Amino acid sequence: MKMSKSGSMVKKIEAALDSIRPYLEADGGDIRILSVKKDHVEIELLGACSSCAMSPMTLKAGVEEAIKKAVPEIKTVVAINQEEQLP
Repeated sequence: MKMSKSGSMVKKIEAALDSIRPYLEADGGDIRILSVKKDHVEIELLGACSSCAMSPMTLKAGVEEAIKKAVPEIKTVVAINQEEQLP
């Protein structure tokens, strides 16, 4: 994960994600931080969340809200879904 901010900001973001992670896991999904740059966070939705039709709503109403509440400096949260590479 690329970071241009302090580790404490990443820890706060992780804590925010941990607060919503049980809801994602209940539906077969998960989330991880890809990068934190200045006021921008890139995340990846995993498992069932990566292909769910409701993922844009989950991102805005759940993930982004939780992160911005925990770290007000963050202005944008973007989902970058990386395609799995097949052997």
